[in-house]
Amino acid sequence: MKVVILGKGLMLANLVLGAIDAGAEIVGVFRYEQTCTNPVKLFFQDFFCPDPVVTLLKQTKVNQIRMKSANSKEFRKLMLTLNVDLILVGTWKERLKKETFNLPKIATVNVHPSLLPKYRGPNPYIQTILNGEKYSGVTLHLMDEHYDSGAILSQEKVEILESDTSKELREKSVRVARKLVSDFIKDLDDKIITPIAQSEKYATYYPNISGEEKMLDFTYQTSTEISRTIRALHPFLPSYITYDDKFFVINPYSFQILLENVGNAKPGDIIAKTPEKLSLTIVCKDKKAIRFSDLKLYKSTEFATEKYIENNVRIIS
Repeated sequence: MKVVILGKGLMLANLVLGAIDAGAEIVGVFRYEQTCTNPVKLFFQDFFCPDPVVTLLKQTKVNQIRMKSANSKEFRKLMLTLNVDLILVGTWKERLKKETFNLPKIATVNVHPSLLPKYRGPNPYIQTILNGEKYSGVTLHLMDEHYDSGAILSQEKVEILESDTSKELREKSVRVARKLVSDFIKDLDDKIITPIAQSEKYATYYPNISGEEKMLDFTYQTSTEISRTIRALHPFLPSYITYDDKFFVINPYSFQILLENVGNAKPGDIIAKTPEKLSLTIVCKDKKAIRFSDLKLYKSTEFATEKYIENNVRIIS
């Protein structure tokens, strides 16, 4: 079976590995970076600082497709020339047109990291954690002219732990995607696969976040909301604590919600500091406090951060 794969990052790498696991012939891989990065700049990036995807493609000797759009005449002509059976798509911002996704002999299949029809949109990792979901998932579905709305071919749940950031959720999801892709390609040979239409009754869509979420507000956010925000944004965006005119960068793995009574302290009050641990304890809207450790001043060093906490941060007692 001749397969072309479109995608980016860890999802792309695992779709490639899943197709290899199934014994498919990968006749081309189209990295999203090709559509939005200057070719000369991308060449030097790939040569001097190759990411794991580039290394994988070199090791497997997979041909890279170097074009500016999957909707271009050049891409469609190439798909016909290669006589492609299946196109797999994972992490691709460009909306494919009908003339493109109808080209393969079998189908164009999108791999979406959520339990569709819930959490359609560009970054379900962030949104599922922000909304406190216990499970996310991975869905293989037929591509149509709308985002993430095509008939479902297969899907599998992914558990979200209380400690998971988007980084861990993404890593778990792409491993599941590899297995689903491998099983799907194998099943095409000897099983009847019946696509199941998505129920619009249960559909939800979330656009990209604005970026304002990275500035935490202890006056208006509960400890749970702050925890979810920090975990959801990592590794895509850092979260910040503002103090006077300074910004502390939060370590997403070094904070803890405390259960002790905060007395008369108000939301936003700093009730403890430990300079040697680069730590601040701050009261949230729900009168619970969070202890943040390993903080760093934005565009500063650890030493400067420790010194600043020692000499400048005021505790409300």
